[in-house]
Amino acid sequence: MKIGKILGIAAGALLLVLVAVVAFVASRFDGPRLKAEAAKVMMESKQRTLKIDGELALSFWPNLGLRIGKVSLSEHGRPEEFASVEAARVSVAVLPLLSGKVVVNEVAVEGVRAVVVKHKDGRLNIDDLLSKEKSEDKPVQLDIAAVKVANVQLAWRDEKTGSSTTLSGLDLSTGRLRVDAGRLDVEALSLAAKGKVDADAFELRLAAPRLAVAPDRAGGEATLSASLTGAQRKIDAKLSLTGIEGTAQALKIAAVALDVDGKAGDAALKATLNTALAADLEHRTAALEKLAGTLDIAHPQMPMKQLRLPLSGHLKADLAKSSATGRLATQFDDSKLALAFDVRRFAPLGLGFDLDIDQLDADKYLPPGQAGDKKKDDGKLDLSALKGLDVEGDVRIGSLKIAKVKATNIKLKIRAANGRLEVAPHSANLYDGSLTGSLAVDANGNVVTAKENLAGVRIGPLLKDALDKDLIEGRGNVSLDVTARGDSVAAMKKTLAGTAAMSLQDGALKGINLAKSFRELKAKFSSRQDAAQQASAADKTDFSELSASFRIANGVARNDDLAAKSPFLRLGGSGDIDIGNDRLDYLAKASVVATSGGQGAQDLEYLKGLTIPVRASGPFADLSYRIEFAGLGTEAVKAKVAETTQSARKTAEEKLKGGLGKLLGR
Repeated sequence: MKIGKILGIAAGALLLVLVAVVAFVASRFDGPRLKAEAAKVMMESKQRTLKIDGELALSFWPNLGLRIGKVSLSEHGRPEEFASVEAARVSVAVLPLLSGKVVVNEVAVEGVRAVVVKHKDGRLNIDDLLSKEKSEDKPVQLDIAAVKVANVQLAWRDEKTGSSTTLSGLDLSTGRLRVDAGRLDVEALSLAAKGKVDADAFELRLAAPRLAVAPDRAGGEATLSASLTGAQRKIDAKLSLTGIEGTAQALKIAAVALDVDGKAGDAALKATLNTALAADLEHRTAALEKLAGTLDIAHPQMPMKQLRLPLSGHLKADLAKSSATGRLATQFDDSKLALAFDVRRFAPLGLGFDLDIDQLDADKYLPPGQAGDKKKDDGKLDLSALKGLDVEGDVRIGSLKIAKVKATNIKLKIRAANGRLEVAPHSANLYDGSLTGSLAVDANGNVVTAKENLAGVRIGPLLKDALDKDLIEGRGNVSLDVTARGDSVAAMKKTLAGTAAMSLQDGALKGINLAKSFRELKAKFSSRQDAAQQASAADKTDFSELSASFRIANGVARNDDLAAKSPFLRLGGSGDIDIGNDRLDYLAKASVVATSGGQGAQDLEYLKGLTIPVRASGPFADLSYRIEFAGLGTEAVKAKVAETTQSARKTAEEKLKGGLGKLLGR
């Protein structure tokens, strides 16, 4: 018998056996029974309802395959749907099964839907599915030619915080995937997804030409790209990992490269970061050594339009303890910054930090203020970001200029928790004096509290730089203890309450020169007429010392104890400073005590001994002064009588002395 005929007969016999096997399997395959048994096992083991509504069928050519129609799974102990699959197919090569190997030609899944919920008590609605059960089965060997998962939608909801994330349109595909004796090899891994985080849309893409993971080694490379798009903002990021190698205990990545390109409104940001990664997988620790990169910030309103920051540092993380530490440093222009941080907890974030800046001129990098823009105080203050912070740290700045205010040797202690930010204590040297105090901002009601003490400060330059007000000059002490609340700066100014006090030496009240005005208005005095004049930047009334205290309520500071001295006058007074509406209504009372020396006090003999009311009123930017001579009639008569009496007494004394001299022969 010819060999070909023998082989033909053998092949025919084998084919008949295979047909018989297929016929037997097909005759024994009972789809409805299998669905019922699967549902029973799921209910008994997990207390979840499994429904297989679609077709459950076998295919034999060209491979052994199983097709499943729509499948759904309920929540634990409840009828609500937890997850569902529209369709799935698995095809397996027949002959390798005879040797105990599972060679899968394709795994295809379509239309997966699932919602993962974190309850208020911290439990997940999938905890029962994640429970580990002991198994004596031998490790499975898998060899899958391709995996395709399409049209997946996953949702995450946190019932405690109210946050939610939706991942939709997820597609996963791979080339060959092998699992053998604890070894995993994946070729041509590709993952694409899109979704929403609250109101922001995002897209993710993962590509890995090859990944190999084994107990004794791992290797490969991967690229992850992501984008986030929201209202007037967009961020694109790309993470590349090359030189991946390691074991089940340790992992090393020779090069980690991150590129970020973002835009929010008119502001643009670009960042690059390069480092190497070393991870201890057994103890769940990781380190990024020798971080290096750049950060570019651009904004059309920044004076220099664009700013580049070089970055360097290192980072260590302990995932088992949800903690991390690190250092970052940068330099721009003449400023050097060094930041050390300690993350105590990842979620919610618990952060400690230490920031050291040698010098900084912030005005060079901040958009310029809009001069005369009164509406800028009406912008809403949103302090809600404070409610999610748990931060504490120290800040030291050698010298600082911000919003024109200049200070040195700045030290700040910062604490933010439960929606409240405290900068206390803080201290600085400024304007030839010192500042100490505490500041608190509370998002629970939009409340700001400040307790500040200035000692030996030149008050004029400080007010000019800080508030652009030129009302007073001198050097001395100022104390402030105030509280304000509101949803804008304007609202807070109108609710300001508390106390303030100041004590100054060798200064001046700006806007009026009382000696000059009294001298020029002598005719007005004679006719008992009030005299009005606008404040003049060139005029001032000198004083050798000045003190005043204020009671502040509803944005109005009330003073009743002004006391000022100069070589020729004494000044007292009372009135209101309306901080909420930027206005002044104040009645000062000036008494001429000397008519020689001191800021041109000559020719003021006619006012000596009198107290002259001087009213200052109007908006801070356009103050006017009124010298109220009309109310001086009675007092002027008394003063003149006293002057006449004194003159007559002096004449009589001189005559008496002359007569006695003659009698005594002198």
